[in-house]
Amino acid sequence: MGSLLAFVVALLVSGIAAQSTARRLRRIVQFADRIAAGDLAARIAEGSRDEIGQVAASLDKTARHLEESFASVQTSRRQLETLLNSMQDAVIAVGADDRVQWANQTMDKLVPQRTRLNAPVVETVRDPDFLRVVRGASQGGKVHTARAASILPSRAFDVTAAPLPGGGAVAVLRDLTETERVEKTRRDFIANVSHELRTPLTSIQGYAETLLDSAPENNHVRDFLEIIRKNATRMSRLTEELLTLARVESGEQRFDIQPVTPEELLQEAVQSFHEVARAQNIELQVGDTTLAQVSADREAIHQVFSNLVENALKYAASSGRLVLGARPSEHGVEFYVRDFGPGISSEHLPRLFERFYRVDKARSRESGGTGLGLAIAKHIVLAHGGTIRAESEFNHGSTFLFTLPLAPDLSQASS
Repeated sequence: MGSLLAFVVALLVSGIAAQSTARRLRRIVQFADRIAAGDLAARIAEGSRDEIGQVAASLDKTARHLEESFASVQTSRRQLETLLNSMQDAVIAVGADDRVQWANQTMDKLVPQRTRLNAPVVETVRDPDFLRVVRGASQGGKVHTARAASILPSRAFDVTAAPLPGGGAVAVLRDLTETERVEKTRRDFIANVSHELRTPLTSIQGYAETLLDSAPENNHVRDFLEIIRKNATRMSRLTEELLTLARVESGEQRFDIQPVTPEELLQEAVQSFHEVARAQNIELQVGDTTLAQVSADREAIHQVFSNLVENALKYAASSGRLVLGARPSEHGVEFYVRDFGPGISSEHLPRLFERFYRVDKARSRESGGTGLGLAIAKHIVLAHGGTIRAESEFNHGSTFLFTLPLAPDLSQASS
């Protein structure tokens, strides 16, 4: 009888304990469901320190850390959105499926129909150049840039698209309209002033030469006239080069692009400067060459060589040698003009092709340089679809290099 009573009591105690355990487990399950539903503020009020209490405490701690981490992510996201919305440039993020993921306020104001999230990007921007760089960055995993002129009427944009880590791309659109307007105004002003200066400078130069012919020798008047003539000549050259640069920069310069061999271009440059180099005791040599034809305007590329060789002759006197050459490259044919003079310090290399930039100002003034030769060469090469750069090591000479695209295969073109 006593054993039966003990069994009944044990059974009742076990049932009560099982119900309590089940109730506590249900609370844990309900807590987990709330967390899964996004309620990161949910907590478990569990005061017991047994195994279930320890599990509940660990889950409660995990939920608290998740809430803090999520709040931190939300704060960072709001800060990033505020930063992007404060930008004057338009920013738009496009997924791998070509659908809009996000856009800043500038982008919303830019397009008349506003951007719609999860809509195809072509519904927001239909410009083919914009779509090309976005898809190129998304699919190729590299940064692409382009100029887009049909996003809005009478406005041009510089588009830079970069790949996103999870697929897709983010594009930044910078409005170039005002910049290009100011640049055009500057070019027009320079061209007009240069054109207006050309006639009076020619008259000054002509009259100075006439007076020099009749001026007596060893006379201070002759010295003054020579100074006038020299400076008028320098100013005339400056105005001519300003006009040339303005035409090339604006695209008004028309080029007669024809297939030509690098050997022809090199030989024409050597023939033009052979006597000038010899007068300075400098040997002009042709180094590497290639049989591949390039697409080029012979006169324009001759001017590029002229500007590069003239520049090199100023610094090659100590070495007595100047080498011109051409060799195959990844993007066509690479031409070079190499001198063996004192070289150029590395801090000057990025700015060499800026207009009026001079490494040695005193030497440039003495030699009559205008500071425009390399800028003209750069824009002519860019107009041909090539690139130009300089390499130099101090006390080891300098090399100026530019590339020209290969001429199309005539047999393939005809077929």
